[in-house]
Amino acid sequence: MPKVPTLNVGLIGAGFMGKAHSLAYAAMPMFFWPAPAVPVRKVIADISDDLAADAAARYGFESSTSDWRRIIDDPDIDIVDIATPNNAHAEIAIAAAEAGKHIICEKPLARTTDESRAMYEAVRGAGIVHMVAFNYRRTPAVALAKRYLDEGAIGRVLNFRGTYLQDWSADPNGPLSWRFQSAVAGSGALGDIGTHVMDLARYLVGEISAVSSVLTNWIPERPLQTGGADKLAGSDKSAAGPKAAVDVDDEVMSLLRFDNGAVGSLEATRNAYGRNNFLTFEIHGTDGSILFDYEHRDQLQVCFKADGDDRRGFRTVFTGPAHPYGDGLWPIPALGVGYGETKIIEVYDLCRAVIDGSSVRPDFGDGYQIALLCDAMTESSAKESWVRVPTVGDLTGG
Repeated sequence: MPKVPTLNVGLIGAGFMGKAHSLAYAAMPMFFWPAPAVPVRKVIADISDDLAADAAARYGFESSTSDWRRIIDDPDIDIVDIATPNNAHAEIAIAAAEAGKHIICEKPLARTTDESRAMYEAVRGAGIVHMVAFNYRRTPAVALAKRYLDEGAIGRVLNFRGTYLQDWSADPNGPLSWRFQSAVAGSGALGDIGTHVMDLARYLVGEISAVSSVLTNWIPERPLQTGGADKLAGSDKSAAGPKAAVDVDDEVMSLLRFDNGAVGSLEATRNAYGRNNFLTFEIHGTDGSILFDYEHRDQLQVCFKADGDDRRGFRTVFTGPAHPYGDGLWPIPALGVGYGETKIIEVYDLCRAVIDGSSVRPDFGDGYQIALLCDAMTESSAKESWVRVPTVGDLTGG
């Protein structure tokens, strides 16, 4: 039996994302064996002692706390996992970096570029692994698209079209989640789901150099949430009772220019009835095209110019053992992967980087760059004009 090291995890935040991360820590060694390390679910923090204790029992943690600083101060903790609402990311991550902890932080990195830069500066030179949880890039079909692009299978990329459409907030009687409040979330659909499209665009095509964007709010106020956890689409809806203002965007649409000359578009909304988790991209090149739809996540559609006029068209590649991460997942193509598997792969790459002393992407620099993109899109919408996107390197000298 191989000797596998352990890594002690302190998870801060026990909601939807806390559940997803906990599942990934438990399952990763079952999928990838011998694992780079076995994550030990050491301690979990939530907003009260009772909620934290309940989360520890449910998610398999050894202990619990209502004070996240106990996790930072614990010398036995190797990895700090930040799965809180956005307004807590910066304070926790900076404290964790100063304590020399490895960090994984849910997306978006922070509410603002100032917070994102402070987080990035905190981890630079700290000798720690830092990761932003843009897990969709770890869908095997997306990683396969990246392989095809790197191999030049569709030639020079000309165009990227990306969407992320959901309908969980389309009903105006849905409660005022923290995701509708700029003081907590920073932005709306732009930061919540639009950033996933930005991450895929940068991962697959390259740096985005300029944007022309429109941000729109469709529902200006919502009923106050009466209690309980934020359950997104499962939250109770009510037309009665007091309401408060929504001060974030509901939808963003943007044209894109890439450093390498490619052009593109991005669309993200949480008000598209009939769309559940419609995260897609279509990439056209001089020698072919690639199409992906997360709602059919085991499939990658590809079309190659070399196929000839009499047989050219989109074909379906079902991901499986022959494709990225396939050795660790399921033995038959199209047997099926889900959201949980993307998080399992994310934890695998995180632990491997910690054990190897290597870096992992997307990191806090990527998170900061996406914050700069969000700012540029917001500015473009206000000015009704194209806006150049600065780079992290230009602003920080590295």
